[in-house]
Amino acid sequence: QVHLVESGGDLVQPGGSLRLSCAVSGFTLDTYAIGWFRQAPGKEREGISCISKSPGKTTYSDSVNGRFTISRDNINNRVYLQMSSLKPEDTAVYYCAADGFPYCQLLAGEYEYWGQGTQVTVSS
Repeated sequence: QVHLVESGGDLVQPGGSLRLSCAVSGFTLDTYAIGWFRQAPGKEREGISCISKSPGKTTYSDSVNGRFTISRDNINNRVYLQMSSLKPEDTAVYYCAADGFPYCQLLAGEYEYWGQGTQVTVSS
């Protein structure tokens, strides 16, 4: 059974950094594409980063490109999202998602498996 659990969300000041973790089980990590999404109150869910199945091509949305980095630890079955230079507009619930397609894409509707989300708040 596929299972994803996000962790690492917190309250952080503008300009700060945070690392989110997505622990996965039920499948071999490098055979699935993993995406990171976020949803702020009153807004649609936004795809911000993804990593394809092996060899692990990465993609970023314009809103986070250059500030966020996605990575994968196949031994510990975790995908990380390192976030830096955080802004108040990054405040949202962050989700990881998985699907078996070979490419990397940021459309939420294409992903079958989802975690429960972790809250990130950027505020002084």
